[in-house]
Amino acid sequence: MACNSSGCESGCYDREKDNGSKIVDDAVSGGGNHESVCVKCKCNAPMTFGDGGFDDGRFCADCFRNNVFGKFRLAVTSHAMITPSDNVLVAFSGGSSSRVSLQFVHELQIKALKNYEASRDRSLPVFGVGVAFVDETAAFPALSPEMIDAIEWVRYTVSCLSPPAKDLHVVPVESIFGSDSLDARDRLLKLLDSVPDDTGKEDLLLHLKMLSLQKVAAENGYNRLVLGSCTSRIASHVLTATVKGRGYSLSADIQHVDARWKVPIVLPLRDCVRLEITRLCLLDGLKTVELACRSQCGINDLVSSFVALLQEENPSRECTIVRTAAKLTPFYFNKIPETDDSNVPMATQRRLKRFNLKYDGSMTTEAFCPICNGPLNRSDSSELDTFEEGQESDVLYAACCSSCRFQILPQDGSSLEQFSSFLPDHMISQVKHQKVDSQAYLREKIKDCLLLDDEEVV
Repeated sequence: MACNSSGCESGCYDREKDNGSKIVDDAVSGGGNHESVCVKCKCNAPMTFGDGGFDDGRFCADCFRNNVFGKFRLAVTSHAMITPSDNVLVAFSGGSSSRVSLQFVHELQIKALKNYEASRDRSLPVFGVGVAFVDETAAFPALSPEMIDAIEWVRYTVSCLSPPAKDLHVVPVESIFGSDSLDARDRLLKLLDSVPDDTGKEDLLLHLKMLSLQKVAAENGYNRLVLGSCTSRIASHVLTATVKGRGYSLSADIQHVDARWKVPIVLPLRDCVRLEITRLCLLDGLKTVELACRSQCGINDLVSSFVALLQEENPSRECTIVRTAAKLTPFYFNKIPETDDSNVPMATQRRLKRFNLKYDGSMTTEAFCPICNGPLNRSDSSELDTFEEGQESDVLYAACCSSCRFQILPQDGSSLEQFSSFLPDHMISQVKHQKVDSQAYLREKIKDCLLLDDEEVV
């Protein structure tokens, strides 16, 4: 399937004749007929999915699958997302994107194992793979029966994967509040109930899920966290972040690599749209499960419906949105740090240096929003210097980004104080450290104007 991108490097349109001109497919009159053979291999019969896609009935099953897997593999190799010495944790929600992500990572691991067994010196180890599923029963008690069935299905799906074996971690979303499950669940419910906005509540729960994944990844020795975010979801995020006033941090969220977290996050399906992922699940018989946990009345759902409508009118719209947003200057943490590890092949290291994003030196930040972990401009966090110790709720308000202040934090002082008391300890400690860092940054800026202890005022 072609992505309609002039900068696409997956090879979907790199078919040229000997004279150097592009192959032009024969036009089909009437617009309702399909090609009799695959437009890529020119020998097999094309697949017809009947989903109304613009390229339905153009590719055979093998070419279609190879094209989708080619985009995944290009993203992994170009950005050194997975190397032989890594231990990878795949976030598995049961949806189509995470299911395809798990399947492709599994296939990469099988290939690495075959290469390891076939080599004489066996110098390159096989990277490890784990699977994590976030249990949201505490946040949605009404979905408890469906969640139990989903967890059993996840266990069965992971157990059916061929060796090497993969550890499954079922993570309760309330686990970040402490080891006491009852107290943690109570704090989670009170925290969500204190958020008046539906969109803010949904965003806060998403941030808590990410913290849960980070926690289980760090505790079990994983050094990569694979998410199944595809082009369609990233396109929706671009618009929602713009609407919510998160323009400064937007470029940090849409790159292939996000290393601002303790365990770096990678998005190998960033260049694949939801339609081809859904088709691949149908083609390979990959079963999925969808839980109705999202609110249907917030900004996120409204924007997703809007982007889906745009995609129906123009099949390349999602790719256009993502490509346009990708022109924003990335941050310094939007790449995998270069390494001299002997287990990393030299070709991978050269490829990493070639594809690593170039960022402006001014796009550096030491301050992050304690709620969403979005990078903050120094001017946005300057209010931290005006608060004294003991004003915890005010310090929290000053440390957050403008979007979290408006949609998540309560506006009145008493409610804000209660809200801060329900937050996980990780967020509270981040606020305190950020205040110290902000004061140190301010002192560094004005150090030439300060008097030393042994100096006198003239």
